[in-house]
Amino acid sequence: MLKLDASLSELQARDEFIHRHIGPDAQQQADMLKLLGLNSLDELIDSTVPSNIRLKQPMDLATPQTEADTLAQLKAIAKQNKLMRNFIGMGYHPTLTPNVILRNVLENPGWYTAYTPYQPEISQGRLEALLNYQQMIMDLTGMDLANASLLDEGTAAAEAMTLLKRCNKKNKSDKFFIANDVHPQTIAVVKTRAETCGFEIVMGAAEELIGQEVYGALVQYPNTYGHITDLKTLTDAAHAQGTLVAVAADIMSLVVLTPPGELGADVVLGNSQRFGVPMGFGGPHAAYFATRDSFKRSTPGRIIGVSIDRHGNQALRMAMQTREQHIRREKATSNICTAQALLAIMASFYAVYHGPQGLKNIANRIHRYTNILAAGLEKLGINSANNSWFDTLTLNVGDQQQAINERALAAEVNLRLIDGDKISISLDELTSTDDIEMLWAIISGACIDFSVEAIDDEIAGNSGIPAAYQRSSDLLTHPVFNQHHSETEMLRYMKRLENKDITLTHSMIALGSCTMKLNATAEMLPVSWPEFANMHPFAPQDQAQGYLTLFKQLERMLEQCTGYDAMSLQPNSGAQGEYAGLLAIMKYHQSRGDHQRNLCLIPSSAHGTNPASAALAGMKIEIVECDKNGNINFEDLKQKAEKHKDDLAALMVTYPSTHGVFEEHITEVCDVIHQYGGQVYLDGANLNAMVGIAAPGKFGADVSHLNLHKTFCIPHGGGGPGMGPIGVKKHLAPFLANNPVQPIEGLDINNDVVSSATWGSASILPITWMYISMMGEQGLKNATQVAILSANYIAKRLESHYPILFTGRNNRVAHECIIDIRPLKESTGIGGEDIAKRLNDYGFHAPTMSFPVPGTLMIEPTESEPKEELDRFIDAMISIRKEIAMVENGELTLESNPVVNAPHTAAELSNDEWPHSYSRKLAAYPIDGMEFSKYWPPVARIDNAYGDKNLVCSCPSIDSWREG
Repeated sequence: MLKLDASLSELQARDEFIHRHIGPDAQQQADMLKLLGLNSLDELIDSTVPSNIRLKQPMDLATPQTEADTLAQLKAIAKQNKLMRNFIGMGYHPTLTPNVILRNVLENPGWYTAYTPYQPEISQGRLEALLNYQQMIMDLTGMDLANASLLDEGTAAAEAMTLLKRCNKKNKSDKFFIANDVHPQTIAVVKTRAETCGFEIVMGAAEELIGQEVYGALVQYPNTYGHITDLKTLTDAAHAQGTLVAVAADIMSLVVLTPPGELGADVVLGNSQRFGVPMGFGGPHAAYFATRDSFKRSTPGRIIGVSIDRHGNQALRMAMQTREQHIRREKATSNICTAQALLAIMASFYAVYHGPQGLKNIANRIHRYTNILAAGLEKLGINSANNSWFDTLTLNVGDQQQAINERALAAEVNLRLIDGDKISISLDELTSTDDIEMLWAIISGACIDFSVEAIDDEIAGNSGIPAAYQRSSDLLTHPVFNQHHSETEMLRYMKRLENKDITLTHSMIALGSCTMKLNATAEMLPVSWPEFANMHPFAPQDQAQGYLTLFKQLERMLEQCTGYDAMSLQPNSGAQGEYAGLLAIMKYHQSRGDHQRNLCLIPSSAHGTNPASAALAGMKIEIVECDKNGNINFEDLKQKAEKHKDDLAALMVTYPSTHGVFEEHITEVCDVIHQYGGQVYLDGANLNAMVGIAAPGKFGADVSHLNLHKTFCIPHGGGGPGMGPIGVKKHLAPFLANNPVQPIEGLDINNDVVSSATWGSASILPITWMYISMMGEQGLKNATQVAILSANYIAKRLESHYPILFTGRNNRVAHECIIDIRPLKESTGIGGEDIAKRLNDYGFHAPTMSFPVPGTLMIEPTESEPKEELDRFIDAMISIRKEIAMVENGELTLESNPVVNAPHTAAELSNDEWPHSYSRKLAAYPIDGMEFSKYWPPVARIDNAYGDKNLVCSCPSIDSWREG
């Protein structure tokens, strides 16, 4: 109860967001500090973080604001955006997100707080949704297999270019052909990747592919101007000359067009945005990627496959995980952190909800309106430049372009302007008869004396799709796409899947290096606001003043958090941020004439994505060893830096290290690299241990990416979205990524392009803006302190049960700790994977397994978890250790104990037969109190080897599930 004489400042403090974001209250923090023998958070930081990297003055950020005030301020910014009716196209279209999906997936923490499904037993819901996505893409494209999404269409095309090179064994050329009617933003992204990969780009009209000595080609279907490319002729000729073909295809058009797979395509890719995902000024959206079965081992990204659990029942998992970059490092086929799971799930549910007939109705209506638009324009004396189309017409309007555009803007309509004398119009599922009549008037500048209905009658049966390219094959025949069309059925289906998964709505997710912290509701609300959600990424910038204001303010906030001088918001993931940062370093060296500088030093303790990113950026890689305490071997670093003084480009270092410690000599490490002409790339994956306490841009680093989906509260979404903006020092700022379609003022328009949209996944940036605004300087610093406190509390309580592998000064860890399971494995045969699966029975997601050290578990609690939850997790870990002791002392056998047989399903526990020597109660309810909130894993432990040997990445029949 509040005191009546409480001061206004006290009342305000009680309403601050900080106390809702940070889990342990003041008393709990004091109790945790007491266990560590400390009296204050400041004392903890003094004993943990090297003094020479500590901030000398606080970050210059506004004071913390309440949720209500912050939302009101952001709403005022959002209203600066002017929403127009968009007919721009170029791979982005207005769409209608079914409300049942909007409310129950996009706005539901049961979906958006999930982690990447590396632990499949507790991820069966989102794995099924992603399997549906793969099946949808395979059906639409006519290809053998599809992955579970990539970042965007541009990067998917870049991945296609590299895949075709890996898979074309007959053609040794290093030339890649791009048709000049591919979307311009896609061309820009592919050109950037080609330069770092050493490929020569050949541009020309699509038909000019014939006769070219190139290993691969990229064409658009329909092309960026709307014309339906003659794919069959192109692919036949290409294959005859030893060229493989990637096709970028509009996903909605594939409902009614002949699938590219039936026309000879080797890869089909595109954007699934118009399947119910808002445009969001560029993202996040799930790119799709489909290819031949023979190319499956080279396919980028994640593939969901069907396997079996230990009872022989069907179960889903991520297939072929040995391709992951944290295992294969620089030899990875691509950087795996390139998925948009939540958006792929939304697109798959869009197809489930509408079904094949519903999708056909939508696609046919779009095409019919386009036919009517074309016929009306022809009646007005305006002919389309393309003689075939699905939804896009390009008009030769000569010197009337500017006048037409002025009429369009006056009517609050955006058209695409091309080459000074053409206008392009793309229709969508929201197009109405009123829109068609308005477009006739805008284009012609005259009063229209005919109606949509009259034109429709005149052209009855006409189509802009040539007969040879009208789809005849079935699509979405699987029962899942044909039985959930009422809202009741759809709601229950999505809820069944949601209930199968452990997310942050269930319990803490203590994944080291992944920072699964609170994604507050107030932070998430603006994502769905129309002012942010419905903006086309290539709308004129004077219509996006709200977004531009948000970007400017957010960039300044992040600069204060990191000590850098400039930010780029373009990278769509942390891994892509690494790539963008390394590109800036390379361009900096080249601007100084140091073209020979292409060697990247990477400590063995670095984050797992680092070597793969360096390889993608065209760098050579040399590993720097670590000492027995997990720190960079300073002597080895100095020797290798001196050895490569002429070709040293960069050092990639993770700080605090992936081993979970603040290394004492980080400033000296930076000095050595600078001494020999290199730049320091500091991986921002562990920034949650530094904000408000230390800033990489101030203690020696030149560039960092920031995982906004870690430190700054954007949710993981089951494996994406993510955001990886980069911060750079002043000398690297001129080399930040740009975009030729929507350029950033002050940057060279010819700079590298890493994402299709200029500001990446712009619609989720309000989440981070909200977080920083509500926390303020003191809140952010306090969050860092409590994250470090929580990690040290866990380490202290567990150290008598499991060895803590690495510690820093005063035996402290940073924001995460690594427990060593190898001694247990040697003495009992029970390893880290067994403990990970047993945690599922206790209702917890496993910590990070076998990274960065095989045979270990890496635990990161974050500042958002209250002490009760930390203790619950610790008690589970101690209980599991006692279960292992029962094997050590012979009370249980290695073959029959609850750890190696975990997780246990409800079906197994309720079976009449119980083959184990331990009790059902020990299996299901090992700790008192679990009866009241028991999570039941839907499947038992999954057989990974079976899934890889018998790869199936499409939806099994319903009967096959029943047979299991």
